[in-house]
Amino acid sequence: MDSKRLEELLQKYWNCESSLEEEEELRIYFQTHEVPEALKDTADLFRYFGDFKEKNIDHVPLDAAAINKAAKPKAAGKVRSLVYNTMRIAAGVAALVAAIWFVHHELYEPPAPTVAGTEKEPEDTFDDPKIAFEETKKALMMISKGFGKAEKQARNINLFNEAKEEIQEQDAQSSKKL
Repeated sequence: MDSKRLEELLQKYWNCESSLEEEEELRIYFQTHEVPEALKDTADLFRYFGDFKEKNIDHVPLDAAAINKAAKPKAAGKVRSLVYNTMRIAAGVAALVAAIWFVHHELYEPPAPTVAGTEKEPEDTFDDPKIAFEETKKALMMISKGFGKAEKQARNINLFNEAKEEIQEQDAQSSKKL
């Protein structure tokens, strides 16, 4: 294979536009030919893929104890699963009962009796309007900082969405080519 054809196939491969036949051609080339120094890393990658493709589960030595352990049925697992599921259901029922009790308690408990004329009118917390303005300004600045952080996160989400759309467009274009 000449270097121009090799560069063309590699460019297609890295752009995810190569066919399976072209990838196989690259794999065979890198396994059988002397490779220039600039492509040593690429050749190692294709050799690794070739070696990995030849391996299967029979190449992995399994311990006899592990095989026996996997073959034994687990009766205790069924009991444990039953207990866990029962506990989950009980926890859900307990949470539901507690929620109903709190709602009932809040809705139906009569308000505390008040003596006529003893209810307090809302009071100003600041006598000086300038101090009240400064405190309000501090509170609004604190809220503004929170919005600034949220805006940064929203920009990150937008970047993610744009990258996702770009990948989907490339995928759609490549499926149209096929």
